[in-house]
Amino acid sequence: MKIVASLLLTAALGVGSTGAAANPPRAAPSRVRIEPSRIDAALSGFIRSKALVGVSALVYQDGREVYFGAFGSADRESGQPMTRDTLVQIFSMTKPITGVAFMMLYEEGKFRLDDPLEKYAPEFANMRVYAGIDPHGEVIYEPVRRPVTLRDITRHTAGFYNGTDHTPLAEIVRAADPGSKTNTLAEEARKLGSLPLLFQPGTRWLYGPSVDVQALLVDRLSGMPFDKFLEQKIFRPLRMMHTGYVLHPEDRGRMAALYDWHEDGSLSRVPDETALEFNSRDWPMKPGSFGLVSTLDDYVRFARMLQNGGELDGTRILKAETVRLMATDAMPQEVTDVSWLPTKGSVGFGIDFAVRVRPPANAQEASGAVGEFFWDGAADTLFWVDPKNKITAVLFTQYKPFGKVPLHKAFRDAVYADVPDALAH
Repeated sequence: MKIVASLLLTAALGVGSTGAAANPPRAAPSRVRIEPSRIDAALSGFIRSKALVGVSALVYQDGREVYFGAFGSADRESGQPMTRDTLVQIFSMTKPITGVAFMMLYEEGKFRLDDPLEKYAPEFANMRVYAGIDPHGEVIYEPVRRPVTLRDITRHTAGFYNGTDHTPLAEIVRAADPGSKTNTLAEEARKLGSLPLLFQPGTRWLYGPSVDVQALLVDRLSGMPFDKFLEQKIFRPLRMMHTGYVLHPEDRGRMAALYDWHEDGSLSRVPDETALEFNSRDWPMKPGSFGLVSTLDDYVRFARMLQNGGELDGTRILKAETVRLMATDAMPQEVTDVSWLPTKGSVGFGIDFAVRVRPPANAQEASGAVGEFFWDGAADTLFWVDPKNKITAVLFTQYKPFGKVPLHKAFRDAVYADVPDALAH
């Protein structure tokens, strides 16, 4: 199924909480032309080849919708088509939403980014660092050279480890199970604080549970449960009416199925009781790192707010300077061990976003503009904000493991086909 629609230009900016003047001059329109037929061809090709079950995308430019397309099935087995209001699991695209919540409290003066984490979460005092195994098979620890800071937890340089290999430290982390659905954020923090760090704070980049710690601090510093903070301070003001952790029974029919990708290119459905286990119940855990379900229109409203410098349709969520801070590369120059981050392109990392710092290096890299900020989700969802070309894009599909189909590159290449300095070539 394919649907294409257009919306009129959004209303001019109104007075925000920062006291900005009403109806400020609009920036000059972008000269970049996005060709919908190219995007249609790229996305529909994955359905025709059966590389994907379903895919949809929404692109805004200069404040107006310039592309919407939906192809294939949200649920292949029931014949449910992929549509504009299909609900999907966004997994790690939850993280930028958490980062916005966290930085709302930064604007209120609740913390400074270089404050030690233990100042607000004593669970993280007296941290230790894993230093290997001695000849007797005992774990060796060393003290931290400096405390974990709040800046560390926004850029994944804290040293937290998620236990994804088979080292003795991984076994210790898995035994503690800090991310269990039955833990509260406070219980997760207590367990994380009792575990050794994998590396000295600020010396490496490693994806981990740092954003859950941001969620804990939102809960603690605001005096409001994290999920309620998101609902009252972000989702309702931005009219993201279909975004949340718990899937309501009446919405179950709009939920996309999740598929497993296999080496032969086939896709098998993950049983709903497994795929939707987290979202089907109101678990104690409300993680900052993952867990939200959303629609294209909901998430694009969040992304457009960022594109507009923290404001959308007269509602201000963040100051423009805070958005710029979040979208500025904050990776220390001395950090050269950055795990798989380079697979995202020529990027650094800001506050819960990857940030493009150089044009695409070659034709194999996905297209993208310097200054854009973005992130993706485990089921191969993606969003980005491109301030230079005034482009905001959201892409949905639902399969695991991440990145087995060259969807993101094809979509980006189609969007940037007429932008020489952003096109991978």
